[in-house]
Amino acid sequence: MRWSIDFPIPASPFPITHASKVVSLGSCFAQTIGSKMKAAKFDVLVNPFGTLFHPLNLSDLLKQAISAAQMDPAGVVEREGVFVHYAAHSEVKGGTRTELEENYTCQMLALHHSLKEATHLVLTLGTAWIYQHKEFGRVANCHKQAAALFEKKISSLDELALELESGLEMLLLHNPNLKIILTLSPVRHTKEGVSENQLSKSLLRVLCAQLEQHNDAVTYYPAYEIMVDELRDYRFYKSDLVHPSEEAENYIWEKWQQFSFSQETRQKVVEIQKIQLDLAHRSFNPDSEAHRKFLQNLLGKLERMQGEFDFSKEIQDLTSRLQR
Repeated sequence: MRWSIDFPIPASPFPITHASKVVSLGSCFAQTIGSKMKAAKFDVLVNPFGTLFHPLNLSDLLKQAISAAQMDPAGVVEREGVFVHYAAHSEVKGGTRTELEENYTCQMLALHHSLKEATHLVLTLGTAWIYQHKEFGRVANCHKQAAALFEKKISSLDELALELESGLEMLLLHNPNLKIILTLSPVRHTKEGVSENQLSKSLLRVLCAQLEQHNDAVTYYPAYEIMVDELRDYRFYKSDLVHPSEEAENYIWEKWQQFSFSQETRQKVVEIQKIQLDLAHRSFNPDSEAHRKFLQNLLGKLERMQGEFDFSKEIQDLTSRLQR
């Protein structure tokens, strides 16, 4: 008896290898997939401005990053003695306005250079619902300011397509060799309402299809479809019944590898993951001769792979442990 449906996912026309340079931007899935790739020793910049959910916010960020735009002082907010900005997540912060601006500028320059050199951009769209500040304009994060300051609305498909297409066109002029992988976040935005979440996801899925049809540099990875069709059971969600569980994240990661990586790259990922499991191993008796031999063998593996992957921190840590 079959308890779930699966569906074929064609391999990406833009495969990612360990020689690729990747930027992952957007909602929680961008963070999840980007972090897993970074752990597997890919060259990845992950959400330098924190999680961003709305296509218009992402389009704004891409356009600003192309020109390495300075921070707009009108968007600065002080919250409990910490300064943040309406265009970014609260991860981009400072103890003073100056500190916030320095942090913001550092992240903007990092994104500017990464987008110029990147081979792949993974762009994850989360919601079509957006908040408009009555003076500043659209915001990426309300930073728990008074609700009366904002107007909530759902963006139209025409507005989404116009803005994001123009952002991607500018980006491809900035980096003509860039390949773009769109995904739709599997996270359920139920705070907007269940029906409202479905409406939002539907708009975003049509938007992804239009962008893919209109630009040869764009393709789509069905993270959302995997979650709602293959993993359509609440046991695959965390206790909040909104975010995918660790098991679901790992399943979608496995599918991502089949979609994005060649067989050779997947084999390298397996080798790296085995080494990381060994690095996480904690011996019952860390002072035993058997454990020292285990560490020495592991150090040898890391040194052999160091020419291809950056294991410098792991080598330093193992060397320190062996010298104790």
